[in-house]
Amino acid sequence: MFENPTPEQCCALLKTVKNIAVVGLSPNPARPSYGVAKAMQGYGFNIIPVHPAVKEVLGAQAYPRLADIPGPIDLVNVFRQAEFIDGIVDECLVLKLKSLWIQEGIVNEPAALRARQAGMFVVMNRCIYRDYRAFCI
Repeated sequence: MFENPTPEQCCALLKTVKNIAVVGLSPNPARPSYGVAKAMQGYGFNIIPVHPAVKEVLGAQAYPRLADIPGPIDLVNVFRQAEFIDGIVDECLVLKLKSLWIQEGIVNEPAALRARQAGMFVVMNRCIYRDYRAFCI
């Protein structure tokens, strides 16, 4: 059974993070992904949009896939439906990424467990923005 890290563990991670790749970041300001990413950007995080259908979101160049991002990725924040999480975990593992945050309302326990068993720090069904505000500042 999957259990999330403690708030203290999540804060410790977020204090080491600079670059957040946001998979499924929408250019639509009404979408939760946009609001959360914009807020995290406001806290000083470098947001890297991952969305194959757009060129730019929040003033940052968008990339079709995680593998297309040229610089370092400290954390992958996911705003995709649960059935897409397996493929995202696969890509994270191939790229040897260390941290995965699956947003609130998205649950794929087998994929989250597989990522954790491969050594990733995994948070699932939690809002990164809400947790950052509540526990880290």
